[in-house]
Amino acid sequence: MPRFTREQAWDLLRKYNQDPFHLQHALTVEGVMQWFARDLGFDNPDFWGLVGLLHDLDFEQFPNEHCRKAPELLRAAGAGEEIIHGVCSHGYGLTVDIPPEHTMEKILYAADELTGLIWAAAIIRPSKSVRDLEVKSVKKKYKSPNFAAGCSRDVIERGAAMLGWELDTLIEKTILAMRSCEEIVKTRRTDNIP
Repeated sequence: MPRFTREQAWDLLRKYNQDPFHLQHALTVEGVMQWFARDLGFDNPDFWGLVGLLHDLDFEQFPNEHCRKAPELLRAAGAGEEIIHGVCSHGYGLTVDIPPEHTMEKILYAADELTGLIWAAAIIRPSKSVRDLEVKSVKKKYKSPNFAAGCSRDVIERGAAMLGWELDTLIEKTILAMRSCEEIVKTRRTDNIP
């Protein structure tokens, strides 16, 4: 079977997602996943990125079937089973019983919710950027249950535990990962470039 390309993934994402917030989140998670792959010494950052880009494929149009509708959409588009498992496993314990197995899947599970919380902390700063955001600032917001209330602290903590990392380590690495892709995410969102 031919390789599922970034262009195919972007076209598929755009077919089922139009909300700029969802597209920005997908691009952010794509960049974060690529950074983690490189940081941890894996040789397939593009694959990690594809899974990150597509992880919420079904969320906008099928919110009540999140991670359950995705396999059908992905298979119809020609995505392989590794992509499907990676995408679906980030809903483990929430919408599906597919546990994250590979390091990539554990990273996605842990970082998905955290990227939302970190971004929420960044946009209220004068810089509106993660460039000058520190772990202590995120931790302060993290402890406030009303701040970015939709970002599950339980999922973030379970993800850190799956990886065998302290919460501070996960936050620090995710901030660094978001710094690595912040400008390209803003450019792609503004210019609508895949």
